[in-house]
Amino acid sequence: MKTDSRTGDRQHDTNARAFTSRRRVLAAAALAPVLTAAGASTATAAATGNKLTERTNPHGGRVSPAPTALEDWAGVARALGRAGNMLRGTIYHTGFPRRDLHVISEGVNVTPGLALGTHVAFVRYADGSTMLMGDVAVTEDELQRVTDAWLAHGIGQTALHKHLLAQTPDIWWTHVHAHGHDPVAMARGLRAGLDRTGTPPARPPRPSAPVDLDTAGMEAVLGTEGTVEDGLYKILFVRRETIADGHLILPPGLGSTSAFNFQPLGGGRAALSGDCAMLADETPAVLKALRRGGIKLVELHNHHLAEDPRLFFTHFWAVDDGVALARAIRPALDATNVVPAPIG
Repeated sequence: MKTDSRTGDRQHDTNARAFTSRRRVLAAAALAPVLTAAGASTATAAATGNKLTERTNPHGGRVSPAPTALEDWAGVARALGRAGNMLRGTIYHTGFPRRDLHVISEGVNVTPGLALGTHVAFVRYADGSTMLMGDVAVTEDELQRVTDAWLAHGIGQTALHKHLLAQTPDIWWTHVHAHGHDPVAMARGLRAGLDRTGTPPARPPRPSAPVDLDTAGMEAVLGTEGTVEDGLYKILFVRRETIADGHLILPPGLGSTSAFNFQPLGGGRAALSGDCAMLADETPAVLKALRRGGIKLVELHNHHLAEDPRLFFTHFWAVDDGVALARAIRPALDATNVVPAPIG
């Protein structure tokens, strides 16, 4: 993945892994901490279990993503009942924010963008197949019937966990995965589960407004710019390594994301929710760094079943001044091999 060189060192950027330039603004803040998953195959469920053909490429028997455009996903959009957007030329992304829910965690009214978003992504591959990945927010009452619907339609689940501490009502996040040659059928299967939730219809996007945070100070600490969306400030990093799900190479930012979402609370303070993508040998240092910064750990788990290299994710929570939060998470970033998410 290409990065731009900075024209000058930042005062706070002392780690050997210097982050790339501020021009690499997050092009896809909607791509929340949570666009991950891997595992079961819709293709095998729908087509008698025949294995998809693997094509040789420079990565050694792995298949690379193929560029696509919005018009290539018109059938998927119709099946899902709402339009999506393209990320970096290969990922077709659709968000399903749970604006129907009123969730409180440790006294904070959680907005949909902070930790109540469902995000799904479709990627076309050079062999003509398509992968579906997603992270779906459901209530505890919805969870079992949603699971049953997906299982009936060949949609696999690869993780089940929480993003929040002491929340009411209880919310769960389940990662979904499918792979086959009929993306519209996968979209219909995904929709069958979503229709068993209270997920509301899409609404037109609202213009971004300034947030009550010292974003310049936060950017100086973290070495990159963030984006403002739906009242939140978001910063996204991706792994430097090539990550594969089985024989399928994942586009940068899909299934290998470290995401930091800041919900302004007034007076420069924010609620922080997000997750770090880590290799096994990075995990102890990240957890120690987060706790030293006063950040609460929520979960430690995998989002995938068959990724290489193996990734672990920790979800976290904190409330503090925005710049103080940035300083608290910077050592955790420095302990991982990440760069700011690419544009486009």
